[in-house]
Amino acid sequence: MKKFFILLALACTGVAARAQELYVNTEPASNMPANSLGLRLSNKLFPMDHADYIGYRLAPEVMVGFSKKLMVHATGYFSNMMQRQFQFEGGSLYAKYRFLSKDEVHSHFRMAAFVKGALINNPYYPETGAGHDHNARQYYNEELDLDGTTSGVSGGLIATQLLHKLAVSGTLGYDRYFKNVKDEMPLFFSRNALNYSLSAGYLLLPRTYTSYKQTNLNLYVELLGKSNLDQYRRNYYVDVAPAVQFIFNSTTRVDLSYRTQLFGDMARNMTTVYMVKLEHNIFNIRKK
Repeated sequence: MKKFFILLALACTGVAARAQELYVNTEPASNMPANSLGLRLSNKLFPMDHADYIGYRLAPEVMVGFSKKLMVHATGYFSNMMQRQFQFEGGSLYAKYRFLSKDEVHSHFRMAAFVKGALINNPYYPETGAGHDHNARQYYNEELDLDGTTSGVSGGLIATQLLHKLAVSGTLGYDRYFKNVKDEMPLFFSRNALNYSLSAGYLLLPRTYTSYKQTNLNLYVELLGKSNLDQYRRNYYVDVAPAVQFIFNSTTRVDLSYRTQLFGDMARNMTTVYMVKLEHNIFNIRKK
């Protein structure tokens, strides 16, 4: 009977029960539990391939589970990557709706649709100044994203399969980029892109659940790709991102990730990213 209540509590929290689905660089098709709140802080370091400094981006994020099918993220972006000083770049809203669930004893399959919109106030080339290379101001770049670089919208589908301790997930999305708040997009930038990913997560520890206070250790590897779609600028890249994740008391997680390019022909600001992500979740928030 005691073990039954422990497993029931783990299923209700949703973190420990699906730990290997909490991907570091992508979102799974599963959602947060209903009436839950999550606070996330992402720290990224970017060694700039064409300049003499390392860019840093801080992204605080608030996540709300409105129901078992719908969750929303609001994110702000701060960095020194494109501006002379570390400053606020803009923000984004992300919503995910889970429309398919198939559950079995030690496995389940989920599908979800997502949309994202970003409003960013950044130039498209780094400003010259202290810590920046004056000779690298107008380097060639063909990569855009909605995570602090460019304004735009995105939408797509996610499918996730859990098989005991292994979870595999795929994402396919379309990005449409717009001008930033003060800067027009250069003519040679592709305004349309396809993004795709394949992620796998494995629950290494604990071997057997006996308490929700047990620390979870999860290992991940993710393939992250993007293809520009405009006819005059068709190119692509595929990155690999191994990661390790710790979950404490079924509510707090720490992610460590390294991302680097495997292959591609897209000119990019940076091809290596180091990330540390902190997250805390509050479950069963009651409506007043």
